[in-house]
Amino acid sequence: MARLMDFWRYGVIKTARKLKAAALSPVMAARGGGVVRSAYGVLMVPNWQDTTFRYCIFGTYGRDLADLLLRQADDFAFVDIGANQGLYSLIAAQNPQCRRIIAFEPVPATHERLAANVALNGGADRTVLHQLAIAATSGEVEISVAAGHTGTATLAGREGKSGGGVIIRTIDAPLVDPLLADELPLFVKIDVEGLEAVVIEELTKTEAFARIAAIFYEVDDRWASAAEIERGLRAGGFTRFAKYGRGHHYDVLATRS
Repeated sequence: MARLMDFWRYGVIKTARKLKAAALSPVMAARGGGVVRSAYGVLMVPNWQDTTFRYCIFGTYGRDLADLLLRQADDFAFVDIGANQGLYSLIAAQNPQCRRIIAFEPVPATHERLAANVALNGGADRTVLHQLAIAATSGEVEISVAAGHTGTATLAGREGKSGGGVIIRTIDAPLVDPLLADELPLFVKIDVEGLEAVVIEELTKTEAFARIAAIFYEVDDRWASAAEIERGLRAGGFTRFAKYGRGHHYDVLATRS
């Protein structure tokens, strides 16, 4: 319990400080070029050297998940696992039915941009940020972060991946559960570059798993088994699986009914 509370205090205190600093001066947070409005309608701190940022600005990710979030008609909480600079957390905040946003982004520099972007868009009062990754064990590990493409940061250790290593903190199911404590149905997005199956397995071990109404997760058949992930989710009560995209790299929306 003491370990759990230490992680909780660490995340809450750090998030509060960052959001306060960004909210006090969003212009300062975005100095060197002001702010940029994305094709998805949200404001972002400029980060033009990063491929992921450019995808956000020019709408490269398409409308599938954005429209799903905006069309939610009942109250829900959005859990953004692998939030990066916060595109989908910001989009979710545009829907007044999204009562709470819980975002996980472990890479320090990317997390700073996430906090600044949340402050720029006025969603800080509904958003809790955690500079943490969900993994099979809790502790400190090195993550591979490719220069110029923050969206490819991975713990999966895939062959051919390279880039500067950064030490991050990870948490497993017992520490994840209290961070998801609430009464709201959960809409979960998972984009963790090959670790999706591990994250989903940890979620299944939490009490909060029963409140997850939908999981939108990335699949790449070169290093992940869509069938294995689906079997695990079906065992947990998910019955419908909709595929978005074609080829070996695509997304899946899993729902309970």
